[in-house]
Amino acid sequence: MKITSVKGFADIFPGEVEIWQSVEAEARRIFSAYNFSEIRIPIVEKTELFSRSIGETTDIVEKEMYTFEDRDARAGTKIRPPSGSLEFSGQAASTVQTTRLTLRPEGTAGVVRAYVESEMYKIEPVRKLYYIGPMFRRERPQKGRMRQFHQIGAEALGRGDPLIDAETLLLLSDFFTAVGLTELSLQINSLGDAACRPGYRETLLAFLRQRTDSLCANCRRRMERNPLRVLDCKEPGCIEATKNAPSILDSLCEPCREHFATVQRLLGDTRVPFTLNPRMVRGLDYYCRTTFEWTTARLGSQSAVAAGGRYDGLVQELGGPSIPGVGFAMGIERLTMLLRMQERSAANGPSLFVVWVGDRARDWAFPIVHRLRQKGISVEMEGETRSLKSQMRRADKLKAVSVLIVGDNELTSGKALLRDMATKQQEEIAMDRIEAELLARKTI
Repeated sequence: MKITSVKGFADIFPGEVEIWQSVEAEARRIFSAYNFSEIRIPIVEKTELFSRSIGETTDIVEKEMYTFEDRDARAGTKIRPPSGSLEFSGQAASTVQTTRLTLRPEGTAGVVRAYVESEMYKIEPVRKLYYIGPMFRRERPQKGRMRQFHQIGAEALGRGDPLIDAETLLLLSDFFTAVGLTELSLQINSLGDAACRPGYRETLLAFLRQRTDSLCANCRRRMERNPLRVLDCKEPGCIEATKNAPSILDSLCEPCREHFATVQRLLGDTRVPFTLNPRMVRGLDYYCRTTFEWTTARLGSQSAVAAGGRYDGLVQELGGPSIPGVGFAMGIERLTMLLRMQERSAANGPSLFVVWVGDRARDWAFPIVHRLRQKGISVEMEGETRSLKSQMRRADKLKAVSVLIVGDNELTSGKALLRDMATKQQEEIAMDRIEAELLARKTI
């Protein structure tokens, strides 16, 4: 019986994984320029981490998390084997304690948990961290959204000034330019803070109560606890019912208004275009003040490519001191999908394909190929005797950058042929100079 993959969990094959590697390499280069350091956090966390940080009324916590109980052999509830199972005569009931664990649905909570648990703030409260890895949500799989998906994210902890908000957006702008993504739009909003958001909450709630019958069952259920989430609903009826909802930008207190105005000014000074979107509230409860999304029109309803914002109360919520933070995450699947749509998806083949004709040429080529690989040059060669034409077809299929041709004539003359597969031009190279020539040409 053939075993298939789990629904919503995809393989990443050669030909595509190279694009991922390129995206990740550019991310590391850009993050380093902005003085961000990589952090690697566990895939599994205690469930309460996400219910406390993300919010009990979010779709993620309510219905999308992969949660299970992990039994730990410590003092706790006595559990006997299930009825009908085998057990030795006189076997005592096992004493275990269960802990609810969750496959991480997002990265920010885990990074902040690590920051608090390790007390990084005691050494240096300002830390700029980034992560790359898989996340898990039990959503309906569709284009650009799988149940196991991968994110690149960054968190700047310890700074509450608007300059770091703008800097985070500039980092993303530079990254998108570096990987060659075009036709992206930046939308920004401010969610206020603990001083002004409660007043807006009551204003919005009064508006929604007059339109309860037009809202979906999910919004009616959670409206009283978190009315801002109704603005994030994608149901057509809810979108229509809330199209004239009061704008949170009209309720900002003076510090929030000044903070947001500075972010906008800094983006203007650095020529990063943006639009205001007062309906953008983000899907997680920990956000405050600046929020943002980079979107595209190329992926249909799955328009968000990167999103994030400020979360000044999250560190304290997770047991740390009152330290502000701002960050974002972007989906690698959507990034690579967009790059393929822009015809930037051709996977790089080997830098060099060595074509040999005859046993003497094979025996000469094999150690040369090994030495070139040791020096970081990607090289491929056949292991079985094949015709020159067959090997050239193979090199073309692999999208090799160059081909080195060696046969009896080349061994006799001491010169091999190097062919550029793009231009089809070829030249003779002294065989005792091949390694030095290829390294000098940076054929890597």
